[in-house]
Amino acid sequence: MKRLLLLALAACRAEVAAAPSAVKHEKPGALAAIAREKICMTRGEAAVSGGVLQISDATTRGVATTSSGEAAALRFTYRGESRETRALASGQIRHQVGLKLRAADGCNVIYVMWRVEPKPFIEVSMKRNPGKRTHEDCGAAGYTKIKPSSMEPVGAFAVGDEHVLEAAIDGDTLTATLDGKAVWVGDLPTEARALDGPAGFRSDNVTYDAELRVAPGARGHDSPGCAKSDDD
Repeated sequence: MKRLLLLALAACRAEVAAAPSAVKHEKPGALAAIAREKICMTRGEAAVSGGVLQISDATTRGVATTSSGEAAALRFTYRGESRETRALASGQIRHQVGLKLRAADGCNVIYVMWRVEPKPFIEVSMKRNPGKRTHEDCGAAGYTKIKPSSMEPVGAFAVGDEHVLEAAIDGDTLTATLDGKAVWVGDLPTEARALDGPAGFRSDNVTYDAELRVAPGARGHDSPGCAKSDDD
């Protein structure tokens, strides 16, 4: 009996040690537009005209380091494909625009992407590589596609159309809305509780005008230094 108790205690300790360290995530407040000078562009550029972000680079990544990381919205007007087409580190070519949540760095982040091919749909994925931060550290490793509990069909974005893609995390549940309609709802894996970072946006091989809206963070987050990166 004593041996069984010791074995059970050892197994319990191993399970606790293997579990990711959960972060106490704050409830996001109301979303507000973030100025360009408060957006850290880790890849690509974002010009500004009349307070609107103008995205034309094939690969663009940015975060608002003062945000909570639990919610964000991107209002954008699609202008067409980028002049240059660039493949991801995996070799795939995608035309997509979306949001980053809990974006600790290029190796640890949650993505909410509106993809065009092979058909239009919303994809939520988690990239998690504990102890790694840069593309040189993790490359395209660590991705987990999250299965939704409910998902609605979406169309492709057309030139000149304006849309609002929004995403928020409540507990372990992530909800994505498109133009005010819930199009993706699902529970994140428990490992997502260990992710801690700001919110931002990402796009590949598309051009558009945009406004990023985020919830201010009470704690703030360490800035990635705005150094250019090859993160996917």
